[in-house]
Amino acid sequence: TSSDAQLVYARSLRQSLASDPHRPAYHFTAPANWLNDPNGLIQWRGQYHLFYQYNPNGAYHGTIHWGHAVSGDLVHWTDMPVALSPTPDGHDAAGCWSGCAVDNMGTPTLLYTGVYPQVVCLATSDDDLVTWRKHPRDPVIDGPPAEIRDACGGHFRDPFVWRSDGKWSMLIGAKVEGSGGLVLLYQSEDLLQWTYVGPVIRGDVASPDPFWTGTMWECPNFLDFGRRQALIISAQATHADLLYPFYASGQFDGARFSTEIQSILVNGVPGYFYAPQVMRADDGRYLMWGWLREGRSERACIDAGWAGAMSLPLEVSMELDGRLCVEPAQELASLRSQHWSFAGRLLADGTDEFLPDVSGDALEIVAQFEALSAGEVGLKLRASPDGREYTRLIVQPTQHQVIIKRDNTSLLGDLDRDLCTAPIPAQGANGTITLRIFLDRSVLEVFVNGGLSSVVARIYPSLPESLGVGLFSRGGSARLKSLDIWSLASIW
Repeated sequence: TSSDAQLVYARSLRQSLASDPHRPAYHFTAPANWLNDPNGLIQWRGQYHLFYQYNPNGAYHGTIHWGHAVSGDLVHWTDMPVALSPTPDGHDAAGCWSGCAVDNMGTPTLLYTGVYPQVVCLATSDDDLVTWRKHPRDPVIDGPPAEIRDACGGHFRDPFVWRSDGKWSMLIGAKVEGSGGLVLLYQSEDLLQWTYVGPVIRGDVASPDPFWTGTMWECPNFLDFGRRQALIISAQATHADLLYPFYASGQFDGARFSTEIQSILVNGVPGYFYAPQVMRADDGRYLMWGWLREGRSERACIDAGWAGAMSLPLEVSMELDGRLCVEPAQELASLRSQHWSFAGRLLADGTDEFLPDVSGDALEIVAQFEALSAGEVGLKLRASPDGREYTRLIVQPTQHQVIIKRDNTSLLGDLDRDLCTAPIPAQGANGTITLRIFLDRSVLEVFVNGGLSSVVARIYPSLPESLGVGLFSRGGSARLKSLDIWSLASIW
């Protein structure tokens, strides 16, 4: 069958790229070509389904389809046939853009953005989730509401749908020229006929406080923690430059959201972690994936034959004070293999040393530091023995920030080298700073103090021997309280 042929082809594509030293081993990637936003996250009959924005024609954004993969354990994935393809002369002729999946009384249902113009489309499947039929009544929403139609420039996308109080609610991202991003609310009894309720939350393009939220809001998510609710939104700047996902934590009264806390969800160079989507697992956890953009040129991606990776599967929880906490899913511990453990010790001012016998480009590292007098303390990763290549992960206790410094990360040209920084949230006892680091070839995901802050970077070392791990302390002494390192197995 054509779907069998697709899967054989997907397997051959994966095998052809398996030896690429920059291709992640335990982060999900498309078989080849272009991947961006996670879509349609759903747990169906116990299996986790991950759909994603996919261009089968090359490692660049265009002719967007919905790729599809399935997992029984959140860790290992099996490629499935492409779920949605643009229909020539259809409402999605230029692409099947982002959206979500819901269980409509036993019928798996996708609601997604058709382009152009940007409209909401619907597709259903039998319960295998392999073959999808587009609904004859598409589009179920034919464009922005009248009140913003002339002011949004056609920007109206990324439906996120959930059921509560006997009805369906939909959030959708939009903008008002000169005013900022906003999230719109619709409601429905049957997923086909939708009533516009109004804007749930609005941005202010003129306000830099507590950070700038851009000109367009994409990929809205709604999370209900009982006493408080949260929205996760991806902010975009002018000319479609990606910024960052942020969250608003507060109260949702069914029509309007009142914000108590607003914070960046995951830090890094703008766009490095973007367009996250959440799902509610059967066990009640909120699980989230984000799109990890490349840090090299489009030309380099096309030459490599692939672009984009998913973040780790992440668990999103809420602290008592309303802050969101983002941590890697507990299932990832199943990938741990070789283990190195180092006793706590003092790192004198000027320490800069390799850890003996530790090397790898697919590692999990848990490090606890106590700064003492040090201005900077941290780790060197992907370090070559001759010192020509390394990436520094720096803790600056007095500035309350963690930095990924990439000046010496690679001898290759044409790479992003901007600093990636994240705030250090309130420290533990004695000013202890805990870093949980996931290094996966070109991907670096770092979680600070239990996931109250995190930062993502992309690195592309050129030397095959750039596999070392080191420790350093500058501007004073620091205490390494504990250090555990595991090599992680490939998910393929």
